[in-house]
Amino acid sequence: MQPTEMFRVFPSFYITRLATATISGHRAWRLSVKQDRIKENMVRGKTQMKRIENAASRQVTFSKRRNGLLKKAFELSVLCDAEVALIIFSTRGKLYEFSSASMSKTIERYEKREKDNTGINNKLAAVDQNTQNVKEDAQSMAKKIELLENSKQKLLGNGLEPCSLNELNQLETNLERSLSRIRERKNLLFRQQIEKLKQELTI
Repeated sequence: MQPTEMFRVFPSFYITRLATATISGHRAWRLSVKQDRIKENMVRGKTQMKRIENAASRQVTFSKRRNGLLKKAFELSVLCDAEVALIIFSTRGKLYEFSSASMSKTIERYEKREKDNTGINNKLAAVDQNTQNVKEDAQSMAKKIELLENSKQKLLGNGLEPCSLNELNQLETNLERSLSRIRERKNLLFRQQIEKLKQELTI
């Protein structure tokens, strides 16, 4: 259909609506395709964190990642003025290393710091253990004081309601023993006073 014929058949209003709908549909389709491509790239670029079974692929990945890691270590040492030491051993035992300073000095510095940290951790552990022991002793002492206070109140005749018959008999026995000792001590003091008075009268 020629443009002039289309304008004759369809009013301009419908032609505008049709053009707008066509453009909107095309944009939506392009957006959908773009999102699908992004998702596909994300899935395709995602690496599973597990051992690569194929030996050739594993070696290629190791070489790429090793070079990238060495490059990052060098950049970190230069950009941030950091002391960096990196040691890599391949599956065959081949050594790859990078050090912004002397490797031996960096390792010595690390061992010294680790030793200091170990000493500090041991001291902190000892302090924590001592603190725990003090807490346990305090709790044990508080329980003993509570038991003594309860015994004292029972000897005074207070708080006897929860006591069983056996407990009351034991309490009575303890009281009788205490009274017997008190009487013995009292009689001893009386005898001493009497002897003292006799001596004074004799003089």
